[in-house]
Amino acid sequence: MFSYYGSKSKVVNDYPKPKHNLIIEPFAGSARYSLKYFENDVTLIDKYDVIIGIWKYLQQCSPKDILSLPVLPAGTKISRDEFDCIEQAWLYGFIITNGVTTPMLTVSKWGAVVMEKQIKDIAAQLYKIKHWKFICDDYQNIENQKATWFIDPPYQVGGHKYKFNKIDYSNLASWIKSRKGQVIACENQNANWMDFYQFKKMNGIKKRSCEAVWLNDFKLKQFKLTL
Repeated sequence: MFSYYGSKSKVVNDYPKPKHNLIIEPFAGSARYSLKYFENDVTLIDKYDVIIGIWKYLQQCSPKDILSLPVLPAGTKISRDEFDCIEQAWLYGFIITNGVTTPMLTVSKWGAVVMEKQIKDIAAQLYKIKHWKFICDDYQNIENQKATWFIDPPYQVGGHKYKFNKIDYSNLASWIKSRKGQVIACENQNANWMDFYQFKKMNGIKKRSCEAVWLNDFKLKQFKLTL
């Protein structure tokens, strides 16, 4: 719904469909997987209070609230005091730029170009999240229940950009393997803390990379590799 570093917007269609009505994302971010299957019951968990604050704000918003946000030219500096609440300011801080991990205060060139479209897109999607649940907490504290777990943690390489980037990957691997139900865990080609399968090449701004995945019910016939 909003731009965020590490968003799965370019690859979300390549992941397996959920097998359970409940989807749980323990590293929620912009929750592109859950948005694709928004009709399901969804629980988003994130340790970063800004992310959960934005989702809770969006849940109680009307389209009119979002459409009232200003469209500003590149280079404009904003003050969070100008907004109705801090959560609205945080959301706007992601709208005015692209692929960052914290809300910005200056409108980027990219943000100025797509801002109006982003605002309209967000307003048009608010209905999707009215039944969702949001929790600000660490992944280790989540109840283990039968669900489709979409697990997209800070990557082993590049994850340092997130505020909460200190991950015990050995512990995370054990935790992932213990989940009940369907598990989809995300990483990239350089990760070595689980036996990830490379499945999709990506063209970045500076270099190419390859998305990888670990599935607890991996079957080649059911999961198309797109290398």
